[in-house]
Amino acid sequence: MGATVLNLFEGSDDHSIQRQLGFLAEISQSFASSLDIDEALQNALSQFLKYLNAEGAAIFLLEEDGRELVCRGCVGPVDVTGLRLTPNQGIVGRAVSQHECQMVRDVSQDPDFYHQADQQSDFQTRSILCAPLMVRGECLGALELLNKQTGDGLFADSDRHLTAALASAAALAIHNSRMAQSLIEQQRLQKELELAREIQVGLLPPAAGDTFPVQAVNLPAQAVSGDFYDYFQLADGRIYFNLADVSGKGMNAALLMARASSLLHYLAKTETDPGRILGLANEALCETASHGMFITIVSGFFNPHNGSVSFANAGHLPPLFQDADGHFHEYAAAVPPLGVLADSEFPTQTLQLAGGCLYLYTDGVTESRDLLGAQLEVRGFKDIIRAHADKSLPQRLMNLINDIMRDQSPHDDTTLMLIGCPPR
Repeated sequence: MGATVLNLFEGSDDHSIQRQLGFLAEISQSFASSLDIDEALQNALSQFLKYLNAEGAAIFLLEEDGRELVCRGCVGPVDVTGLRLTPNQGIVGRAVSQHECQMVRDVSQDPDFYHQADQQSDFQTRSILCAPLMVRGECLGALELLNKQTGDGLFADSDRHLTAALASAAALAIHNSRMAQSLIEQQRLQKELELAREIQVGLLPPAAGDTFPVQAVNLPAQAVSGDFYDYFQLADGRIYFNLADVSGKGMNAALLMARASSLLHYLAKTETDPGRILGLANEALCETASHGMFITIVSGFFNPHNGSVSFANAGHLPPLFQDADGHFHEYAAAVPPLGVLADSEFPTQTLQLAGGCLYLYTDGVTESRDLLGAQLEVRGFKDIIRAHADKSLPQRLMNLINDIMRDQSPHDDTTLMLIGCPPR
């Protein structure tokens, strides 16, 4: 703004210089002390209108995508707040597109004059003074004055210089306000993510001992994971388990995760059939889940006394069962995820471990990259399982994760659960 302010001095006496600088200082102080940029801009327009004895004043700001100019504030006999122009419409559009101050003393002689605004409001525009809102080489919009009311009714060069100086001050205030709002939003999102992470961590069960027949791990790609799992032992010795992937991220996903996890935890203590558990949970989630949010999940029971596993799959990746002979069996989902169709039925499937091992996983496992940069996919995951099939359950889980991640941060949430894998 320095060069623009220096232009104010050209052809001015000491009294005029002091008056103009005092006015700019007052406006700049108003911008600096205001917590509401819209209110500050409106007040500045009112003061500027009186200072230059103009009939109307308005400020136009470019939308974020740069496709439209929107009047964000105005003073005068007609309110055009909300008026939208393209950056190539009108004299204000010319100031924005050319990044230059425009002083038009007779709009009837200017082919770019936007007549529709006058026609819609019964206002008569005779002359226009318009300055772009420039900051760091970027144009944010334009400041516009209409119809000088004193003297010959025409804007002068001194008016143009003062308008350009005020536009620079306004542009800087708008820029600073947007930066402050961006910082506040970042801080809000960070706090939201921290809270969501606390919610998620609180949902995961405590680490099981090395001899417990269910072992699991969750590696979030970001602060908050979309995956969750649970397992706990019932009074009759059976172990309930689930592994799930929630659509979306952030607080909404965390809240859906919390609701689903607590609901499943409760139903597992009152129901014995995995398909019925998912059916009841699905009905409840369809009533309350946000539009477009859903959960893919495998949920079931493991009986360590006889090695039986019963489970139901709602739109999740097929569990992998490696039997005692090393052969793999996949159990694909036949129904959609939870939260999609309220009347879905979830069939229960059963198997006998008989020395084998059941693997539940999320897409972070199969979409991880191998040494050549290709996706691991199910085939590659099976190869890694084969390489560690003789390890104890905790050691096998650790080795699988090490081979899948290869000391790299996960590109997607990665969750893996192993069930009923005794040492061989």
